[in-house]
Amino acid sequence: MATSQSVVGEEQQDNKLKLYSYWRSSCSFRVRIALNLKGLKYEYKPVNLLKGEQSNPEFLKLNPVGCVPVLVDGPAVIFDSFAIIMYLEDKYPNHPLLPRDINQRAINFQATSIVFSAIQPLHNLGILNYVGEKGGPDAKIPWVQSVIRKGFTALEKLLKEHAGRYATGDEVFLADIFLAPQLHAAYNRFNIQMDEFPILARLHVTYYEIPAFREALPENQPDAAR
Repeated sequence: MATSQSVVGEEQQDNKLKLYSYWRSSCSFRVRIALNLKGLKYEYKPVNLLKGEQSNPEFLKLNPVGCVPVLVDGPAVIFDSFAIIMYLEDKYPNHPLLPRDINQRAINFQATSIVFSAIQPLHNLGILNYVGEKGGPDAKIPWVQSVIRKGFTALEKLLKEHAGRYATGDEVFLADIFLAPQLHAAYNRFNIQMDEFPILARLHVTYYEIPAFREALPENQPDAAR
């Protein structure tokens, strides 16, 4: 007789999750981490943002906003990284991404909000193109650096009394899933000097020790630029 675990595995294999992703998208990076932490297998569906594939009519049927990531789980189609991760948290409770303690949960939501509302949207592809058009190509990096430094300053203050091995204690939670891609971008794309952000700098190193994070790295995706 098949065990309940093997039955679940067979069902998941028959109804494989699909993730529409772009290798360098930090929003997609977040979802890849969440999927890996929960041990969920998925089919990777690349969407090349630089070629404008997010504006193809077929893709817009999945996400009328025209951006990645998009998760397809059988009949369910979810876009927006936060919505996807909360969906995964509700449907696949293995390895919970939120702590039970309500105060610790609130800190996770606050850190997450700083990343997805005060940092990342202000340096996405559309904004950078607009900054380049108005201020010239040389205006892009100073703009991004100012946005990231402001957000990182807030995060450093928020996490000062709450960080343990990870952002909000000694377990990986939602805040870490959002912080890791933002830190990776700051280091590898935008040349942010991290001396003034010791907590975030330490977390950045720690995240590379976690297999679920390493496997989700942009450079490890099938559509990564080689």
